[in-house]
Amino acid sequence: MTSAPARGLGELAWLFLKLGTTAFGGPAAHIAMMEDEVVGRRRWLTREQFLDLLGATNLIPGPNSTELAIHVGHARAGWPGLLVAGTCFILPATLIVVACAWAYVRFGRLPELVGILYGVKPVVIGVVLQALWRLGRTALRGPGLALLALGAAAANAIGGDELVVLGAAALLAAVAHRLWNAAGSGPPGGAARVLGLEPILPTTVLAAAGAGAVGAAAPAAASLWPLFLFFAKVGSMLFGSGYVLLAFLRGGLVDDRGWLTEAQLLDAVAIGQVTPGPVFTTATFVGYLLAGGPGAAAATVGIFLPAFVFVALSGPLVPRLRRSRLAGAVLDGVNAASLALMAVVTAQLARSALVDGWTFALAVVSAACLLGLRINSSWLVLGGALVGLVAGP
Repeated sequence: MTSAPARGLGELAWLFLKLGTTAFGGPAAHIAMMEDEVVGRRRWLTREQFLDLLGATNLIPGPNSTELAIHVGHARAGWPGLLVAGTCFILPATLIVVACAWAYVRFGRLPELVGILYGVKPVVIGVVLQALWRLGRTALRGPGLALLALGAAAANAIGGDELVVLGAAALLAAVAHRLWNAAGSGPPGGAARVLGLEPILPTTVLAAAGAGAVGAAAPAAASLWPLFLFFAKVGSMLFGSGYVLLAFLRGGLVDDRGWLTEAQLLDAVAIGQVTPGPVFTTATFVGYLLAGGPGAAAATVGIFLPAFVFVALSGPLVPRLRRSRLAGAVLDGVNAASLALMAVVTAQLARSALVDGWTFALAVVSAACLLGLRINSSWLVLGGALVGLVAGP
C-alpha cells in the first residue's frame, strides 16, 4: 500500500508537472493558477497562508512563481516536497525549450522560422512594455522611488553594471530610510534594529555591488563551468519581474562576453514567450545555443539552483523580515532599479525588433491589448507568429 508521504509527493508532482506544462502568461498568471489549484480546489493552504508564502517570494531574488511553487511544496510535504514541487514545475518548460532550441539551431535559417520570429519579436517588446507600465504603477509609489529609478536608468544607459546599479539602489534606499527614521520620532533603524537585522542588510548590499563589479571584468570562454557560474550569479542576484533577466543577459552575454548577438538574445526571449513555465528557462535556450545539451543543463541548474537555496534558508526568517521596515525599504529600492533596467534594455532591444511599419504596429497593438483587454500574452505571440509568416521577410 502506498504510504501517505508518497501519495502527498505524487499529488505534488502531478500538480506541478501540469502547471509547468500549461502555465502560459508569465509569473502573475502562474501565481493565479497556483492559488486556484492549491487554495480553491485542493485546500492544501488557506488564502492567508498562500499570501504569506507569496509575500516571502518578494523578499528574495529569483523567479517568483518558481519560488512560490517551492514554498508550496515545502508547506505540503516538507523538504522532499520542496524538491519535488520545484523540479516538476521547471522540468516541462525546460524540455520544451530544449526542443525549441534544437529546432532553432537546425532550422533557424529557414524562411518560415525567420518569418515567425520577425512577427514574435515585436510582440515580446509589447509584452515587456505593458509589464513595465503595470509594475511601475505598483513599485514607483512616490517621487523618491521615481527619482531613484531615473538615476538607475541613467547609470545603466551609460554603461553601469547591472548588479552594481541594483546594489547602489538598495544601499541608497537603506540610507534614506535610516535618515528618515533619524529625523522622526522612532529610533534610527526602526524595526530592523529591534529585530537584529540592521548589520546584515547594508553588508549584503555592499557584497552584491562588489559581486557585480567582479563579474563584469574579463570575458570567459563559453565552457560549462563559466556558463554555470554566470547563470548562478544571475539567479542569485535577480530581483523583480522575470523580464529584468533581459538586462542581465544583454550586459553579461552580449556586451561583456560576446557569447550572443542581440538578435540571438531576442530570439531566446521570443522562444521563452512561446513556451509555458518560468521565464528563466530563457537560460536553457541560451545554454543550448552555446554548448548544446550539456550547456542547456548547466545554464538551467545554474539559474534555478539559488531559488531552492533561498527558499530553504529564508523560511524561518520570513516573520522577522516582514516586520522589518528597513528590509521593506531596501526591497522598494531594488524593485525601482529593476524597472529602470527593464526600461533601458527594452529601448535597446527595440532597435533590433522594430524595423518597419508592421513590427511597430505589432508592438503597439500587443501592449494596448494587454493593458486594455487583458488578453493572454500567448495568444498575442501566436498572432505575431501568423503575421510574421504572412508579412515577414
